[in-house]
Amino acid sequence: MKNWKENISFILIEPKEPGNIGAAARAIKNMGFSNLELVRPLKHMTDEAKRMACNSIDVLEHATVYSSCNEAIKDKTMIIGTTRRTGKQRGPILPVTACLNRIIAAAKKNNIAILFGREDRGLLNKEIAQCGLLMTIPADPLSPSLNLAQSVLLVAYELSRRTYKNAAPELVRHEKLAVLYQHINTTLKLLGYIPRGNRDLEKKIMTNLKRLFGRSGLTDWECNMLHGICTQIGKKMKHS
Repeated sequence: MKNWKENISFILIEPKEPGNIGAAARAIKNMGFSNLELVRPLKHMTDEAKRMACNSIDVLEHATVYSSCNEAIKDKTMIIGTTRRTGKQRGPILPVTACLNRIIAAAKKNNIAILFGREDRGLLNKEIAQCGLLMTIPADPLSPSLNLAQSVLLVAYELSRRTYKNAAPELVRHEKLAVLYQHINTTLKLLGYIPRGNRDLEKKIMTNLKRLFGRSGLTDWECNMLHGICTQIGKKMKHS
């Protein structure tokens, strides 16, 4: 039977330091994970990266490299972002420990992405907007910024300490959710719920809907049901 850890991918967005990439590879292997994915890394197979990976060079060598964040997450069913910064636009941010059971339950049957941002800027708002869950590692307010590899290690460690009790159902992938969001957006405009030309309100509504569905995911049946509701609303509106 496939281990749930094999369904969790640790995705580093535009990492600049090869040493951090190597150390991250070592960190996830230390905790029993194996999937390291990289989005536009500056370099990742340098001597420094290999030295920091130590006995985890296999994880480093098998790391998948993507040209964009969207490409990396399109086949994932739950997207979790890690962040230190808070703010109204970022929505609710939970401590790592509050997210663990949900992540592990979903990982039994689904591909999970945990995003880690750049060493200097973290995740951008457009990447945060793709996440259904946001989690943070509580640190001292006087020195809240953690090293990238340290963050990966702490998240992997906390996950490795837990076991799932009840597996979540199989969920639809991110690329299929993106199609649903567009269908919902069109339907809400048709209903007049999103005022024409009000881009700020449209963005706010859609961001909150993405967070709502992204926190727990949707099954294929639920996704098709919502498509069906939107389609039926569209038909009724056209006839009226």
